Amino acid sequence: MKQNKYDDINFFNKYSKMERSIGGLESAGEWHILKTMLPSFEGKRVLDIGCGFGWHCRYASEQKASSIVGIDISEKMLDTAKEKTNDSKIKYECKAVEDIEFKNEEFDIVISSLALHYVKNFDEICKKIYNSISRGGDFVFSVEHPIFTANAQQDWYYNEDGEILHWPVDNYQDESIRITRFLDEEVIKYHRTCSTYINTLIENGFNIVKISEPVPPKEMVDENPYLENEFRRPMFLMIAAKKAI
Repeated sequence: MKQNKYDDINFFNKYSKMERSIGGLESAGEWHILKTMLPSFEGKRVLDIGCGFGWHCRYASEQKASSIVGIDISEKMLDTAKEKTNDSKIKYECKAVEDIEFKNEEFDIVISSLALHYVKNFDEICKKIYNSISRGGDFVFSVEHPIFTANAQQDWYYNEDGEILHWPVDNYQDESIRITRFLDEEVIKYHRTCSTYINTLIENGFNIVKISEPVPPKEMVDENPYLENEFRRPMFLMIAAKKAI
């Protein structure tokens, strides 16, 4: 299912007001870990899948990538990305993740931030990405953690006083569609287990380099004590993989 929620004006406006939408990469609680998992961009051809406002594209350019292609299904997201970008090395294309078709070994690095849990067929995407990456190239991505996506409610369990008790995990092995709520809107996601993410990469020829389940940095938690709850369950899963030479 090719979902384009971000071109809904109400949803887009809500998303645009999120801290990470305003402050960029440094406002994202996982960024301090994700950037350590990225390879050197210098002289590399980069593809960003689900590029959104283009933050990662501009970062790749700052790190001296030779060319960057950012794709996203949302025209509104790309309009904002273009407004924020003044760089001839970056090209934005409006297309769904499922529709990507690139030449063999067209890129050296493929990155994706919090987009692939919206895709039904992860195996198909991995095949396309593997073919588009040069030998020895890198695929680094983040998704919502399977512990976070297992239960469609995607919320804490509270007591009668509204205090957080625990994070419920249910139907973990049921890899299927999840109709969730995000920004008070209905959003469709696809739940898959940790082993499915990892084994699908391996089965498509990738070598796993690193896996991370990040927590926010201390300074961010100090500014917002509610983020201490992020230490109670993982919200993100990040994987760095490499195509064999």
